[in-house]
Order: sequence, then C-alpha cells, then structure tokens
Amino acid sequence: MSENSVPSKPRVAIHYCNLCRWVLRASWLAQELLFTFDDALGEVALCPGLRGGFDIYVDDELIWSRKEQGRFPEAKEIKQRIRDIIDPQRDLGHSDIQKNEL
Repeated sequence: MSENSVPSKPRVAIHYCNLCRWVLRASWLAQELLFTFDDALGEVALCPGLRGGFDIYVDDELIWSRKEQGRFPEAKEIKQRIRDIIDPQRDLGHSDIQKNEL
C-alpha cells in the first residue's frame, strides 16, 4: 500500500431473493447497518438473486444464511457478527450482547 492510499473498509453484501420480494427486508437491514457502522463500512450492497436465499457476507465471508439457519436474522445478531469481525471493541449499546446471554 502506498503512503497516499486509503485502507479499504469492509464490504457487506446482502443477497436476497427478488422473486420472494425480500428487497424491503434487505434494504431495511442495510439502513440499520449504515446507521450503526457509519464510518467503519466501505459499502453495503443489495444483491438480488433467486431461490429463496437471504445471505449476508462481510467481504467474502458468509456470516448468515437463511437456508442454513432456517429463519431471517434479527438486526441485533447481524450487527454483533459484523462488529466481531470488523471492530471487536466497538460498543453497540442496546444491540450488544447482554452478559446473561453468554
């Protein structure tokens, strides 16, 4: 990396089923992530797809699959997983893991 180059920030990609009309769920979650990680993310991308998928990636790492989990994620879960990857010291406030949840 040259002296003048800016380090790249993580990219979150939300792949959703277009036929299932999950774009509103995906866009709402993208908005939540942008508000929470405002300056820590380089991009939150919405990626339409098919076959009932709702998968979330940080860079190339799959952090959520609706098919594997059998449900949609709670925003809190995704925020915690992203935080744990990009900035483990970040306090998520009311969205953070409670001590009694561990």
